[in-house]
Amino acid sequence: MKYSDTTKLKHLAQDKISRSANPAIVRNSTIFFKSMQELLEKEKLVKKGSKVDFYEYGRAGSQTTIALQNFIAEFESAHATFLTSTGFGSVALAIISICRPGDEIVVTDAVYAPTRMITSKLLKEFKIKTHFYNPEDFKSLESKINKKTKMIFVENPGSNTFEFQDLSRIIKLAKKKKIITAIDNTWGTPFFIKPLKLGFDMSISSGTKYFSGHSDVMLGSLSVNKKVYEKVRLCNKLFGYRASPDDAYLVLRGLRTLDIRLKRHEETTKKIINFLKKEKKIKEILYPHKKGTTNYENWKKYYSGSTGLFSIVVFSKNRNSLYKFVNSLKLFGIGQSWGGFESLVLYQSHVIQRVYKKYIKPNHHIIRFHVGLEDSNDLIADLKQALKKIK
Repeated sequence: MKYSDTTKLKHLAQDKISRSANPAIVRNSTIFFKSMQELLEKEKLVKKGSKVDFYEYGRAGSQTTIALQNFIAEFESAHATFLTSTGFGSVALAIISICRPGDEIVVTDAVYAPTRMITSKLLKEFKIKTHFYNPEDFKSLESKINKKTKMIFVENPGSNTFEFQDLSRIIKLAKKKKIITAIDNTWGTPFFIKPLKLGFDMSISSGTKYFSGHSDVMLGSLSVNKKVYEKVRLCNKLFGYRASPDDAYLVLRGLRTLDIRLKRHEETTKKIINFLKKEKKIKEILYPHKKGTTNYENWKKYYSGSTGLFSIVVFSKNRNSLYKFVNSLKLFGIGQSWGGFESLVLYQSHVIQRVYKKYIKPNHHIIRFHVGLEDSNDLIADLKQALKKIK
C-alpha cells in the first residue's frame, strides 16, 4: 500500500527488533563477524547498493546512520543516500565523486558561497574548470556547455537571491549531452519537490536546516540514482565521510515533524511578505509570491509548497541604518544558519559584491530572513518597529 509523505515521515525508521518507535543510538568502530565469509558477503552487498542492517566497518556508519540513510532514500525516491557531517560536505562529495582533471563543471551563478569557492578556486588547482551561468537565462547555461562538461550543478532557488529555474529544461539538456546533474535542494526539501523523480542524478540537502529543525545538528545528505551510485560510494568510502550516530538520531527525530513545521513556516512567511510588500523602503521581495513572474511560474510548476527563507532588496543611502535595522530586531536573531524553530536575519553586504549583476545597483542592499515558528503578529510587530531605523 502506498502512503503519503506525511504518513511516511511518522512511520519510517521504526526499530522492528527492539519494537521501539525510534532506532537505538549505536556508536561503533569495529564490527564483529561470525566468519570471513560473512564479512566478504557484507562487502559485496554494500558495493551493489543493497540495503544492509550493518556495515563491514564503522567508518561507513552504524545502525543509527543506516536508519537515517534508508529513511531519506525512501523520502527522496533514491537508489541510495550518503550522509556527511555537514550540508556542505554533501556538496563536496557530489562534486569530487564525478569531476576529474580536464573536466569542466557548470554552476548556477547565485550559488551558496562555499560552493562557489570550491568550484571556482579549489577545483582550479586540480585542473577542473568552472563556468557560472545566469539562472534566469537558459541560453547562458547552454552557452557554457561543451564536450568537456561533466556536471551541471544547480541550486534551486539561488542562495540569497532566490531565482527559480525551469528544472525539466535543464535535465533534458543534460541527458541529451550525457552530463551528470546535481541539485542543492535544501530550501525546498524532498517534501515539496523530489529532484530524483524529475530526472536529476544527485539531490543534496543540508540536514542542519529543515530536516533537523532544532538548530542543534550539523549533517548533510546526498541522495543518488543507480547511475552514479558506485562512483559516490567509492569516493565516500575513500574520503571517510560519515555523520555521527547521535546527530543522525536527532535528524531522524526532527524529520518526524518536518511536514508540520514546513507548513507553519510557509503560513507565517506569507503573512510577513504581505506586510513587507506595503513598505516603500523595500524595492523587491525575493520569494515566489508574484503571480505571472518567471520565478513564481517555475516555483509553481515544480514545488508543492514554499518555505521560510527569503530576501528583500532595500534602497538606502545610509549603510549604517541597515545595520541599525538588523541590530534593533528583537525576535530575529543574527545568525548564519536557517531552517530551525527561531527566526533569523542577515545583512548580506557581501552578496552585492559577489553575486549576479542584477542586484548590483547603487544604494541597494540585500537582507535575508528566515521565518521561524514564532507568532506571526509578534514577528510583524518586531519588523515594523525596526524598519523605522532605515534611512
